Amino acid sequence: MIHFYHVDQAYQKNVLALNDVTFSCAKGEFVFLTGASGAGKTTLLKLIIREEIPLRGQILVNGQNVSSIPVSKIPRLRRSIGVVFQDFKLIRTKTVFENVTFVLKTLGVELKERRKRAYNVLKQVGLQHKTNAYPLELSGGEQQRVAVARAIVNDPLLLLADEPTGNLDPEMAIEIMNLFNKINRKGTTVLVATHDRDMITRMRKRVITLHRGKVGNDTGSQIGEKEL
Repeated sequence: MIHFYHVDQAYQKNVLALNDVTFSCAKGEFVFLTGASGAGKTTLLKLIIREEIPLRGQILVNGQNVSSIPVSKIPRLRRSIGVVFQDFKLIRTKTVFENVTFVLKTLGVELKERRKRAYNVLKQVGLQHKTNAYPLELSGGEQQRVAVARAIVNDPLLLLADEPTGNLDPEMAIEIMNLFNKINRKGTTVLVATHDRDMITRMRKRVITLHRGKVGNDTGSQIGEKEL
């Protein structure tokens, strides 16, 4: 599903954010990406969605070399990837329904189908009763669950999350991680960047550790899963 081969990327000239990074994530895996602040976690996620282009190396996502695909094919790549951010990135002037179905609308999906998909994903995250609410009417945990619903509404092959529990209390953080577990069980590959070591220990998943832009440790695939 995801393959990095000898990837280098820089913050600025002569300062490497990623240095000879090589690893693979199989289809259907749940993987944590961890490391200290500045280790290169966010940069790595940006490379996967082609928000940045590496200085060196190859990045394959579902068989596509995202390092070299033409600009015209980037939107198609991103439609196959759901992304959850630490700061939610919801549009405050739009309702929960409008936020969740924003991409579907731009793709020309009919209103009836958008309503059906929105209801299904909001039910998964326990917010089907908040369809007409606005982001500022929701708690932080509810906003993050809306962000998760938005990320999975197009049934992505891959779900990326960048510090998704960083702004949440411990109880809500556990709830969000259990949601990712359920999504993963349905076949979606999940890659979560986080510095929360306690959460990583609780979840018992594969862990890739970045240290100063290099892969410092990789626990490999873990057998079994744990709901918190």
